[in-house]
Amino acid sequence: MLSSIVTLLIPVWILLGLVALLGVVALLGRIQGGRFLRPVIALISKVPLFRRGLQKASNAALERSNPELASAMKKMQRSGALRDPNRAQAAMSQLTAQERRALIQVQEEQGGMAPEATNRQMRRKLDKAKRDSQRRR
Repeated sequence: MLSSIVTLLIPVWILLGLVALLGVVALLGRIQGGRFLRPVIALISKVPLFRRGLQKASNAALERSNPELASAMKKMQRSGALRDPNRAQAAMSQLTAQERRALIQVQEEQGGMAPEATNRQMRRKLDKAKRDSQRRR
């Protein structure tokens, strides 16, 4: 009698396990801005099926939050600009002004070029470009 109840509750146990797994993932995502979740996601993304799903979810979130950046990233990926600097330069010329602005803004937020690593002339050009972009806004 007891064994038949346990076998009938197998779907409930599976659902409870999935809910517990989702809870652990949510908890890891909330602790220190997802610091402990990043290695788990990196491990999961090695599986091609999960990688495609994570990529689709990331693109959907990017399209909701910043459509210009999402469009620019799609164009850059299509042209193969992420692997070749020459292709990146050609792809940048095909972007609209809003897409280019969004892409440059994200690059600046992620570090961009370090002014200490360039010479004086390049630093002046970067400063001028920053001032010009701030005037356009």
